[in-house]
Amino acid sequence: MRNQGQYPQYPISGPRKPVLRILSLVSSRRGSTILETVMFLPMLIVLLFGMVEIARVTYTYYTLQKILYTLARHVGSEQAVNFCDSSDAVLAAAKNFALTGSSDGSADPLVPNLTVDQIEVRIERVNRDTGEIAVCECSIAGCDAAQGGTSPEYVVVSIPDGYRIRPVIPYMALEEFPLRPHIRVPFGGT
Repeated sequence: MRNQGQYPQYPISGPRKPVLRILSLVSSRRGSTILETVMFLPMLIVLLFGMVEIARVTYTYYTLQKILYTLARHVGSEQAVNFCDSSDAVLAAAKNFALTGSSDGSADPLVPNLTVDQIEVRIERVNRDTGEIAVCECSIAGCDAAQGGTSPEYVVVSIPDGYRIRPVIPYMALEEFPLRPHIRVPFGGT
């Protein structure tokens, strides 16, 4: 006679209690596995989102650094750039080119919310007395080529106030923080 609605009979010699005990352990393991998965899954999702956000911040920093490097190399090898005049046409075109890929700034920026005004281009020279690198003054004795000064030795491009970014990770309230890439290249123009 067959059991209706009960466990199937197994051809095991001896009492049935060990078989029932094993079957009850198997069914409780399934339940505990589901419970452990449900408890562990939110942490796994937070870790996954965290990794994606760290990758996004790293990619943004790399892109900013590449933009600044492109600008520094372009300006550092350009002819007749007046670094002492912030409205210099060559300097403005180089900034637009680095940010958007077009010299007139008509294209979309490579990094959202990054503007030409956030980028600072300055010139530096090695101080012959101390041997330290210092900002080159815009004067005849300094690096103002329009007034007869000599050429700088380095071009430094940076974002002094930083590019603000906020990582978004579920269940975590994170503050904005600035990315401040800084590039120094030798000046090769005239």
